[in-house]
Amino acid sequence: MEQILEGFLLVAAISVALNVIFKKFQIPTIIGYIVTGTLISEFFNLKSNDEISHIAEFGIAFLMFTIGLEFSFKHLMGMKKEVFLNGGLQVCLSGFIMGVMLYYALHLKDETALIAGLAFALSSTAIVLKTLNDNGDVSKIYGRKTLGILLFQDIAVIPILLMIDMFSSQDASINELLLKTFTSATILIIVLFLLGKYVINWIFYKVIQTNSQEVFIATILFMVVGASTLAHFFGFSYSLGAFLAGMMMAETQYKHQIEVDLIPFRDLLLGLFFITVGMQINFAVVISNIWLVLGLVFSVMVIKAIVVFAILNIYLKRRVAAKTALSICQIGEFALAVFGLMTTRNLLDIQTAQIFIAASVISMFATPFILKKLDVIADLIEREIVIEPSETLKPQTIKNHIVVFGYDRLGQEVVLRLKETKLLYLVLDNDISLVELGRSRGENVFLGNVLQNNTLENACLKDAAAVIITVSNEQRVELIAQKIKDYGVNTQTIIKINGEGNKDIFGELGKNFHLISEERVMAKTLVHEALQCKIDHDIRA
Repeated sequence: MEQILEGFLLVAAISVALNVIFKKFQIPTIIGYIVTGTLISEFFNLKSNDEISHIAEFGIAFLMFTIGLEFSFKHLMGMKKEVFLNGGLQVCLSGFIMGVMLYYALHLKDETALIAGLAFALSSTAIVLKTLNDNGDVSKIYGRKTLGILLFQDIAVIPILLMIDMFSSQDASINELLLKTFTSATILIIVLFLLGKYVINWIFYKVIQTNSQEVFIATILFMVVGASTLAHFFGFSYSLGAFLAGMMMAETQYKHQIEVDLIPFRDLLLGLFFITVGMQINFAVVISNIWLVLGLVFSVMVIKAIVVFAILNIYLKRRVAAKTALSICQIGEFALAVFGLMTTRNLLDIQTAQIFIAASVISMFATPFILKKLDVIADLIEREIVIEPSETLKPQTIKNHIVVFGYDRLGQEVVLRLKETKLLYLVLDNDISLVELGRSRGENVFLGNVLQNNTLENACLKDAAAVIITVSNEQRVELIAQKIKDYGVNTQTIIKINGEGNKDIFGELGKNFHLISEERVMAKTLVHEALQCKIDHDIRA
């Protein structure tokens, strides 16, 4: 017991110290955890055992659960081109090219080269999305394209895991494995679907009545682990079960509360997972194959960048295509999990796995620095078009006006209604294409970052009659609402929300924030139309 505590204190101290130092250089915490694992393995002779690895594996399971939690079919259908076309082409083309490269360069087996190539095609969702959210670029054109491709990559993890299961099985033919896999998957999905539709909402309703945060968290953990265990029972990975569990809970009204409560457990177990990954790195193997490792890093990043650029350059500006390509050219954290699983299933030898893991870590190391210089690198390919002064928000002198944040479809409908009622309005959006669309219609739309104080000052927010937030991205809505609150004005702010669960998120903002439920508005509209139909029917009768 004493040795366990000493080991825990050592790991915690090194990981905290490293991440504090790395934070100054904008290096993600993932790298800090991996380096921690490598250091304690090399200098303190602490090795990962099966028990620790199994516990750490649930870090990936919880990550897959949160991905499933965000998996909205409605949102997915709105990004069909970005997700299925761009993402599908990127994964398939990159995976095939790199699979062929690995087959001839390292003389791997067909199935091993294919799975490894597909794993290298995956990018780091954790690093890229965190950076895009932090700098506000997730709503830009290249940010949306990047998000779409990353979303498909997250989905692609599932067939990759299934391929590992099929190719590692020695007791049946491929046809038998496919039939068995299909049957097991069908049963698993049906069971989880029935549970999600008829049981989960009832369980959460009863749990919420207890008014106990501990019981609520325990229920979430039970469902995630239970779904993971059920998937494992049917011959699939724990991660697949967790993903399906996330999708099950995505449609419940408790979705956002679940996500908030689960993040600490996910991040803790993910940290442990990446520490165990670092423990698996053998410096002797890496150093003896350093040129192969560096050559692999360069080849993979260049191939991925060229493939993405070639796909997007067909219908987008070269600058946007280049920024998207550079954003996702690294090897992702899921590739590390795939390589580890391939090793345990005897599809990949330990030395080759070491080379692949080292290449993945080096590419992730480089990512923050690439993202920081994204505009500079993109300028070499195509210079950014200078925005016309008329499109940028300048200091205004208006009062008693309506400020609209967002000019997507909902924002355009709001502006149309404001024009019909002859109300004074001002629209802000950080997407130049939407701003140009609005100005071409003669509407009062300006380019501006609503998260900056000078933008709010120029929009005369203190003198505004009301603010309407029409942004579709829920995370960005939270950021904008919090910014308005921190700005220190009592301007009445109207926010569209989806489901009752969002009330917990926005409820603490204050009385001047009005939450409009999408479902309630739709219900009123439907009833209004039905009443109009009844009136018309009575007149005809």
